[in-house]
Amino acid sequence: MRWVTLTAVAPAAWGTNYFVTHEFLPADRPLCGAALRALPAGLILLGLCRQRPRGAWWWRSAVLGMLNVSVFFVLVYAASQLLPTSIASTVMAVSPLAMMIIAWVLLSEQPGIAHLAGAAIGLGGVCLMLLTGTEGVSVPGVLASAAAMLVSAFGHILAKRWSADVDVLASTAWQLTAGGLFLLPVAAAVEGPPPALSRSALLAFGYVSLVATALAFTAWFTGLRHLPAGTVGLIGLLNPVTGVLLGTVVAGEVLTVQQLCGLVLVLVGVVLGRPARAGRRNSTQGPPHPASDECPTHESSTCNPR
Repeated sequence: MRWVTLTAVAPAAWGTNYFVTHEFLPADRPLCGAALRALPAGLILLGLCRQRPRGAWWWRSAVLGMLNVSVFFVLVYAASQLLPTSIASTVMAVSPLAMMIIAWVLLSEQPGIAHLAGAAIGLGGVCLMLLTGTEGVSVPGVLASAAAMLVSAFGHILAKRWSADVDVLASTAWQLTAGGLFLLPVAAAVEGPPPALSRSALLAFGYVSLVATALAFTAWFTGLRHLPAGTVGLIGLLNPVTGVLLGTVVAGEVLTVQQLCGLVLVLVGVVLGRPARAGRRNSTQGPPHPASDECPTHESSTCNPR
C-alpha cells in the first residue's frame, strides 16, 4: 500500500502543475519554461544521489531524457495551446491502457481483467468529469496530445525495463538532467535569452521544478520499480481528479453531479488496479520462485521473471 500512496504523489503534483503554470509562468516561452523546469530538478537530484551514469547509462539517460522530458514537455505544451484542458486530459487518460500494452510487449507483464476494466472505467470517469460538449476540437491538438501520451507511456515502460540495476533517484536525476540539457540550447536558439521573472514567477518555477518535477518523477519511477505498470498507469488517472478538485477549491468552480459521478468512476478504476495482497498471490500461485539474477532478492515480491 505504501508504494501506491507514494506513486499517487506524482499525479497529484502534476494535477496542480497546469494551474501554477497557467497563472504564474510566462506563456510565450514554452521551451525555456520546460528547460527551467527539468534542468534544476535534475541537478538537485544529482546533488542528492551523487552518482553519475556508467556504461550504457550514458546513452540510456539521453534516450529517456528525450522521451520522458524533452519531447514530452514540448508536446504537452503544444496540446495545451491547441486544445481545452478537458480534451487534452481526456486524450492523456488513455495512457494506462497504452502502458499496459507496451509493458506486455517489453516486460511480458500481461494485464489482468481487473486492470483492463479499471482502465475502461477510469477513462469513462475522466470523460464524465471533463467533457461538457462545448469544447472545440483541434485535430493538430489531438495529435499532439496523443503523441505526448504515447511518448511518455513508451518512455516510462522503457525506464522500468532498464532501471532495475540502478538507484531510482540516480536514474531519475540523469533523465531530467539530460532532458533539460537537450532543451536549453534549443530554447536559446528559438526563444532567445530567458525573460525577466517576477518574484511570483520564480516561486512558481521553484514549485514546478522541485515538487511537480523532481519529487513527482522520483515518486513515479519508484512506483514503476515496485508495482505493475498497469497499476501505476491507473494511479496516473488521479491527475485530472486533482485538477478538478483544485478548480473547485481554489478557483471556486462548482462541482456538478456529472463531475462527481466521473470522479467516483475514476477512483473505482484506480482501486481495480491495486496490486493483489502478498498472501492472496502466494495462495493462488504456490510457493515463491527462488531469486535469480533477473529478479534480485530485494525486489522479488514485485519482479516478474522474463
